[in-house]
Amino acid sequence: MRVGDQQLTPGSTSYHSTLQVQAFDIADLLRPGANTVGAILTDGWYRGTFGYTRDSDMYGTQTAFLAQLELESGGQRTVIGTDGSWDVSATEIVSADLMAGQRVNFRRGHGATGHVVLRDASFAALTGPVAPPTRIVAELLPVSITRLSNGNQIVDLGQNINGWVRLSRLGAPGKTVTLVYGEALGVDGDVTQDHLRPHDFRNTGQFLDPGQVDSLVASGAPGEVFEPRHTTHGFQYISVQGLDADLEPADIAGCMVQTDLERLGTFNCSDHRLNKLHDIVEWSFRGNACEVPTDCPQREKAGWTGDWQLFVPTAAYLFDVAGFTAKWLRDVRADQWDNGVVVNISPSPGPEITSAEFMAFTNGSSGWGDAVVMVPWEIHLATGDTGILEQNWEAMERWLGFVRSTAEGNRHPARAAAQATPAPHEQYLWDTGFHFGEWMEPDGPAPDLFASRSADNGIVATAYYRHSSAIMARIAAVLGKGDRAKELGELSENIRRAWQRGYLRADGTVGNGTVGNGTAGIGTAGIGTVGNERGDGGTQANCVRALAFDLVPDSGRQAVVKQLVTLVRDAGTHLGTGFLATPYLLPVLAENGQPDLAYELLMQDSEPSWLVMVDRGATTMWEAWDGISEDGTARQSLNHYSKGAVISFLHRYTAGLRQAPGSAAYERIIIEPRPGAGITSAATSHRGPQGLIGVSWAIDDGEITLIATVPPGTTAEVRLTDQSNAVVGPGTHTFTAPAGGNDHQPQLARSAS
Repeated sequence: MRVGDQQLTPGSTSYHSTLQVQAFDIADLLRPGANTVGAILTDGWYRGTFGYTRDSDMYGTQTAFLAQLELESGGQRTVIGTDGSWDVSATEIVSADLMAGQRVNFRRGHGATGHVVLRDASFAALTGPVAPPTRIVAELLPVSITRLSNGNQIVDLGQNINGWVRLSRLGAPGKTVTLVYGEALGVDGDVTQDHLRPHDFRNTGQFLDPGQVDSLVASGAPGEVFEPRHTTHGFQYISVQGLDADLEPADIAGCMVQTDLERLGTFNCSDHRLNKLHDIVEWSFRGNACEVPTDCPQREKAGWTGDWQLFVPTAAYLFDVAGFTAKWLRDVRADQWDNGVVVNISPSPGPEITSAEFMAFTNGSSGWGDAVVMVPWEIHLATGDTGILEQNWEAMERWLGFVRSTAEGNRHPARAAAQATPAPHEQYLWDTGFHFGEWMEPDGPAPDLFASRSADNGIVATAYYRHSSAIMARIAAVLGKGDRAKELGELSENIRRAWQRGYLRADGTVGNGTVGNGTAGIGTAGIGTVGNERGDGGTQANCVRALAFDLVPDSGRQAVVKQLVTLVRDAGTHLGTGFLATPYLLPVLAENGQPDLAYELLMQDSEPSWLVMVDRGATTMWEAWDGISEDGTARQSLNHYSKGAVISFLHRYTAGLRQAPGSAAYERIIIEPRPGAGITSAATSHRGPQGLIGVSWAIDDGEITLIATVPPGTTAEVRLTDQSNAVVGPGTHTFTAPAGGNDHQPQLARSAS
């Protein structure tokens, strides 16, 4: 009998520093007489292929098993541990790899036993888990099974998931059945994996195998079931090949595997497409919440820091991700380089292990490394926990030290060529080193990692330098580090002024920050001359960041807002933001007097937009805006959750629930619905540390009725007009007001505890 229901143990960690230990109560599994304890070892994250480059043996070449059985009977305690008396044998698993898939031959069974080989290892890396376990959290039956003319049977689960299938109809003994997993179908109706093939950096122009293939050979034993629990796949479709018998829906099930996170938040509204958008974002995150926050569950399975820092506020609203995040941050700290660089992917075995050069030189990128500051802060805001800030403070300081020394000690070559003597503000410009920048901007330049090594991405990097130092000033204050908070506040303000000096034009609008002929910009004392810096062709992303990160003077915000509106309209009322700025786009518009434009972008139904995914049948977020083109061609990963951070807008603005500035753990909240796009009702809930918060509203006959549930320990400010607010405490409260009446005071119709 199997012990417990956990999957993929001992879990993905930075194995050089951390190896998780699982504990189980097996008393109910013991039977009178002889009992046998066994474990099945396969390569997993430790020795198997991993990530975009498909490197293997990254942590070592030898697997090992460590166990301890503790028995108590009659007041006596017996401990049985793994030692040289244990036996080892082959199993029916021929091979198993997280990327490639699993091969099983049931005819092989368990081979002859032999004594184990003892390995020398330290116990120093052993630790208990801090995140919830990974389990099968749902089982999906097919919505259709179709046999093609080539004999393959195509199973459609109707939903893109992470996990595997359980197959109970295995075919004739001795005959191989192959399962090919994928997210899309080709023109022939069979599963296609073409969009999931990584580039082979060893052979230019070539692609690596996409993997995601399981195979089995049945023995014919009664009740034989194939369930490849030593691999995972990202898929909606399975091409079952070599099986003569027709599959029935009861013969196959999709097993969704994820870290078992407790749900905290909900949302729904009167617009069915927005409900569907919210749904596919949730599914996308859940498919990438397997041990670590991965970017995609098929092509890479990698814990990219940038993806999580973008999405963690949304995730923390919907699910309890505190332990999940604390575990991942432990790996981020372990993987941090001696010079303070935070690596792009955690867990990571180190830059010298991977075959592709870019896996080393791209580390330390702004927006990705800043996750070590931004992620703990967001978890603190959601939970009120200061321990996560304490745990990561030293790593934050080391990261900021790297950024500061890089900014102070280096100048971009183009800047140095234009002006030999640096201006005083340049010590605060982070304009050297590799940065992904505003990755994958629609209609922007094609991503080029190697070109980015020498590009000037200072306008992006300096913005994050300012943002992280400002957050660290607040963290220092929370932790009682008053002097450090003051120092960081001053540093942050100096960076802010330098950003203004470097990247604002004379008219207060945002440029692109490239170096060239001299123009004017805003300096520390207002508008002035800026030597040889110019800002041509500002972008949506840089305008969004300028507003979201409070980079521009208060007097200049409207100029940047107007610039952003113009850029959006010039793009045909389409978003033009890339990876980093997209989560901030709609909130920035809503907070700066442009809620109607925010809704126009949200409801846009031509590329690039979120609703294109909904209208083309997506069940998870796509990596590319045209992940499924108009002609049905699949591009890149069809399960990348980062763009899904947009649904925070639905929680905070459409439904109208957000935490008040300066609050943590939802002790103070703002309830302010901002209806738009013809939405006539919306509701959201969040179970915070104080209890369940609920907000629902509906518009009927020109009047909006709002019901707010406020838990003990929370104060809510309810805003239904520009002029009048109501502050309420715990209880259920009902408000009514004219639906569009900004000049009318809301009426408190009922208040009940």
